[in-house]
Amino acid sequence: MSVVAAPLARTPFIGTATEEELTRWRAVASEVAQTLAQDALERDRKNEQPYAEAQLLRSSGLLDLLVPEEFGGAGGHFETAFEAVRILATADGSIAQLLAYHYFNQTGIAFYAPAEEQGQWWERTVANGWLWGDSVNPVDPTLVLTPDTDGYRLNGAKRFSTGSGVGEVIIVNALVQGGENDGKVLAFVLPTNREGLELVDEWDYLGQRLSASNSVRYSNVRVDATEVLGEVTEEPVSTLLIPGLQLAFANFYLGIAQGALERGKQILLGRKNAWFLSAAPTYSRDVIFQRTLGELKARTAAVAALVEKLGRAYDLLIAKAGEVTAEERAELAVAIAEAKIVSTETGVEVANRIFEVTGTSSASNDVGLDLYWRNVRTHSLHDPVDYKKIEVGQYFLHGEAQPISLYT
Repeated sequence: MSVVAAPLARTPFIGTATEEELTRWRAVASEVAQTLAQDALERDRKNEQPYAEAQLLRSSGLLDLLVPEEFGGAGGHFETAFEAVRILATADGSIAQLLAYHYFNQTGIAFYAPAEEQGQWWERTVANGWLWGDSVNPVDPTLVLTPDTDGYRLNGAKRFSTGSGVGEVIIVNALVQGGENDGKVLAFVLPTNREGLELVDEWDYLGQRLSASNSVRYSNVRVDATEVLGEVTEEPVSTLLIPGLQLAFANFYLGIAQGALERGKQILLGRKNAWFLSAAPTYSRDVIFQRTLGELKARTAAVAALVEKLGRAYDLLIAKAGEVTAEERAELAVAIAEAKIVSTETGVEVANRIFEVTGTSSASNDVGLDLYWRNVRTHSLHDPVDYKKIEVGQYFLHGEAQPISLYT
């Protein structure tokens, strides 16, 4: 009598995070954040590729948090990963971004690859300690794959390739021109030392300076057939990758806001006097400043409640694997768009208005309070938040979801 093996699930993620899992990784992320906080401003000013920071993430175990246990990883959940990103962002928004993108580049294994091929990819990422960068920026649709014997050749360029500067591998999306896959967009994985692949260290922006978001140029780069994860399609579970990344954004905007609040609190408590027109003995006892901080703290707490709920909801839907429907996908994507709206506006507001309670001296370059504002202001321009508001309003009024894209 033969035994028929049960078919593999479309994605390997099951269940939701236990309190034990969350507690364990909160502690790990907090320890990493404490290390990053010691010289965050100094590192930001140097504007160098974050090799040491990448190694810190690797040695902490955070890189493999989402890898299934059967393939050597921690077997964690997205809720836990989102919280780790948020904790890191309280200290260093750049490295929080690096980790967030790594999670969704790495889990491209589950979103794109056939179930029977995923195991060897998970095992390789653990065995080699890979940090995953990307090269998928949709506003630069210049990459072209052309068939070449049993693989392809890749030509073109991509800007804003987060993690490419320090990642061992990058996930790439490119259009096939010619051959049996003509017109398809394929997702594939390349080592960053591949011949013809040029990393351009050109990041010269206001913030997020250590996110390793270089440009990448490709000159007749060889892509083996074995390096292709799969086709980029509109399969509902596959397209959950983008809402997941948007929820990661919401978490590190929130983390930056929380970090700015805590730093502002320290500065305010350290001020020994008060404004000359105030009857309070110190600035921290002045109700004007208490009111401002109370308002900002309440808004931040509201965003936290929303993103925490959505982190659990994301795991629950991912666990349905190939049974996820387009309607379920759309409903969660819109809910995440709501979180993206309020986290963006709260993050920018908190990082800006914290100066109102800390005073002129806090604008000194050696204080570094500006780092929070520069980071959240820079990354929150990733995609216009007004389009997220339209997405939410259209769905609320008509039940119509936005077309699926690398932003929705």
